Amino acid sequence: MNKALDPALMQAAEAIGSHVATPDLGAYWMPFTANRQFKQAPRLLARASGMHYWDVQGREVLDGVAGLWCVNAGHNRPRITAAIQKQAADMDFAPPFQMGHPKAFELASRIVQIAPAGMGKVFFANSGSEAVDTALKMALAYHRVRGEGTRTRLLGRDRGYHGVNFGGISVGGMVGNRKHFGLAVAGVDHLRHTHDPARNAYSNGQPAHGAEFADDLEKLVAMHDASNIAAVIVEPIAGSTGVLVPPMGYLQKLRELCTKHGILLIFDEVITGFGRTGAPFAAQTFGVTPDLITCAKGLTNGAVPMGAVIAKDEIYETFMQGPEHMIEFLHGYTYSGHPLACAAGLGTLDTYAEEGLLTRAGPQGDGIAAYFAQGVHSLKGEPHVIDVRNHGLVGGIELQGIAGEPTKRAFSVFLDCWAQGVLIRTTGDTIALSPPLIIERGHVDRIVETIRTALRRAA
Repeated sequence: MNKALDPALMQAAEAIGSHVATPDLGAYWMPFTANRQFKQAPRLLARASGMHYWDVQGREVLDGVAGLWCVNAGHNRPRITAAIQKQAADMDFAPPFQMGHPKAFELASRIVQIAPAGMGKVFFANSGSEAVDTALKMALAYHRVRGEGTRTRLLGRDRGYHGVNFGGISVGGMVGNRKHFGLAVAGVDHLRHTHDPARNAYSNGQPAHGAEFADDLEKLVAMHDASNIAAVIVEPIAGSTGVLVPPMGYLQKLRELCTKHGILLIFDEVITGFGRTGAPFAAQTFGVTPDLITCAKGLTNGAVPMGAVIAKDEIYETFMQGPEHMIEFLHGYTYSGHPLACAAGLGTLDTYAEEGLLTRAGPQGDGIAAYFAQGVHSLKGEPHVIDVRNHGLVGGIELQGIAGEPTKRAFSVFLDCWAQGVLIRTTGDTIALSPPLIIERGHVDRIVETIRTALRRAA
């Protein structure tokens, strides 16, 4: 169970709580938040360390979601904090266009060392959303440079989440993220999602059935012709839609079909990257190498915003033509490779390496992933639970929704867990768990038993 809080930490947390007044909440329009409900009963965090937050009252809260899928090494890690502090004192900003600074090149090299073989180039952005739009533009430009400029169609997947920029919501397949924003990017189509509860409910790890869903790509090729399709983008594990783990053989078949038709395959690893599945990237876990990988979140442990696209060497080399003084890829951001973000990324990779966190959730780890799986699957049979899904250190507990009131039941469980001192996440009527990779068995027990109590109280 949860270890007793160190008296010094408790004293510090109480001191924070006694000095942090509730701010004026009116000006801030909060993202992905029920603003009116929140501002009536705000949940304000003031401090974090290791596996825990403390709220402004000094109350300890166990983090079951790594902040927002991102604090993989746990909160307030010394190497990361020190790296950011030192960089801020040495140099606050360096222009990324036609200029550079050493840490950007160092971080790119370190990422390549843990990336799948043959993926040797890194382009920096500032978030997962920006990384996705960068990868989509990279795919379109790649085909044009190769003389196949007709390849302009992008394919996503139903229920996919690829951030909130226009490219990402276009290839994404979550209706709520798309319906208010018009036509977005034209020329997009979608594969079916792989969720098949009739055959795969309560799968522990990869479901046995559903590889044939990848054959949807053949149907779209027949409809649009391969000569018009630039790229397919999927999440290896669809996280934000409720933790949909790929069926056995699905990603392999998708890779084969993309190769057959000359279509680039993009893995959105913003959630699965940096140890979540027991390897640096889910591409390695599932044994499938895409052409491009998008990542963010765990890249800097959430300490400083950063995203990146990892590209195969041949994609980069395709752009390296024409006069050498000309810019090869007309894209980038003011804060691409920001010095503070790069420092945070280097400190994060050092922490992962020193503590073996990138492989801890895999079969070569210490058994924590199996214990986590056992815990979440023990919720089968609890009130309202209709499916449990997991892989590595990510889990989804799907609930039967309330008729006419979607999301309400899961959100009530979220609020109950918060009141009990455990932070979970809900998406639709699914509870999503993605704890920091430093989680121990006692933390798993507390998260699972808190959810169990909340489920039994839920309407």
